[in-house]
Amino acid sequence: MEASTALSRIGLAGLAVMGQNLALNVAEKGFPISVYNRTTSKVDETLDRAHREGELPLTGHYSPRDFVLSIQRPRSIIILVKAGSPVDQTIAALSEHMAPGDSIIDGGNEWYLNTERRIEEVSHKGLLYLGMGVSGGEEGARNGPSLMPGGSFEAYNNVKDILQKVAAQVEDGPCVTYIGEGGSGNFVKMVHNGIEYGDMQLISEAYDVLKHVGGLSNSELAEIFAEWNRGELESFLIEITADIFKVKDELSNEGELVDKILDKTGMKGTGKWTVQQAAELSVAAPTIAASLDCRYLSGLKEEREKASEVLREAGLKDGVLNVGINVDKKRLIDDVRQALYASKICSYAQGMNLLRSKSNEKGWNLNFGELARIWKGGCIIRAVFLDRIKKAYQRNPNLASLVVDPEFAKEMVQRQAAWRRVVGDGYFSRD
Repeated sequence: MEASTALSRIGLAGLAVMGQNLALNVAEKGFPISVYNRTTSKVDETLDRAHREGELPLTGHYSPRDFVLSIQRPRSIIILVKAGSPVDQTIAALSEHMAPGDSIIDGGNEWYLNTERRIEEVSHKGLLYLGMGVSGGEEGARNGPSLMPGGSFEAYNNVKDILQKVAAQVEDGPCVTYIGEGGSGNFVKMVHNGIEYGDMQLISEAYDVLKHVGGLSNSELAEIFAEWNRGELESFLIEITADIFKVKDELSNEGELVDKILDKTGMKGTGKWTVQQAAELSVAAPTIAASLDCRYLSGLKEEREKASEVLREAGLKDGVLNVGINVDKKRLIDDVRQALYASKICSYAQGMNLLRSKSNEKGWNLNFGELARIWKGGCIIRAVFLDRIKKAYQRNPNLASLVVDPEFAKEMVQRQAAWRRVVGDGYFSRD
């Protein structure tokens, strides 16, 4: 479909996978959308997908001017390009053809102060600005993400109907809300990512204890995580963890893929920013910080291998002795489940404490119950547990910390003994 004379309701610039998928999501919900990318082949690719996925109301444009003029006023344009200078370059190219009252919505993982700078800069041209966190990855963008827009309330209202249809849907509404002024949307998305780091680290440590202390097989681990996903730990991350243990190594046709994956990872920066902000605001975030430290260490694969050799020569024995011997597996599994849940409460409490501190500093007036609600669907940390966090903040909007909510406090106390057994040396076999 080429550009038609009918004007589009919204525009989207930046057609990497996230941009393409979000544009198709908007079109699928019945909102005519114009798309633009500096690399023209990306425009053609998106048009082709729109055609194949059901003649969706999407038009492609090959110059900033044609793209901007194809959108009805007041124009709303989402940009999904790499954070930093590419955002400034895209804004410069598009704003040349925009008019006062038009809006720019940055959907990237941007540093919140960059958004606040841009709000100020574009206001001189009469333009409105939103920094909008988009969580859920490629699949979320296409089928329903969690959206965290902050900045101009007028800009939000101009696209509210679109965002509410495009966002993931849960039983108490779409996973989008107006976050607050300035860079609050970016900041909330940043902390969401920090909590995600903590969540993933906790799951990996639960796996490590079950495998290397309990001696459990991958098939047993798949069963355990699947069982946990039917209870209080039900979440996207627990669900995919259960699935991971079942994936066979198709290259060698021997064993499971999980045992062949390199113990090395990287990061995009939002986790680091979260820990830096916690330090700036004097907010303790040990779970999130520890998860970041583990990522740094995991990246030092060669150094770790050399250190292992040196320590072995110095007399250090390998791993945990007598794995799985004299361990009450049933009790270990239940203890790890309880420890994981209690630790998860801590990780989310740390994230919420950081958000509260920043909200007080900036006067954002964040609604923490509403943040927990919009994270219930679409995003990586989606979990049934978030509904309980929402209710905790409904009971007391000024809650000092999740761990002092009466319901969560009770759960923390109930899990103390199991938690201590897991983090202590109770399960570690000795000579």
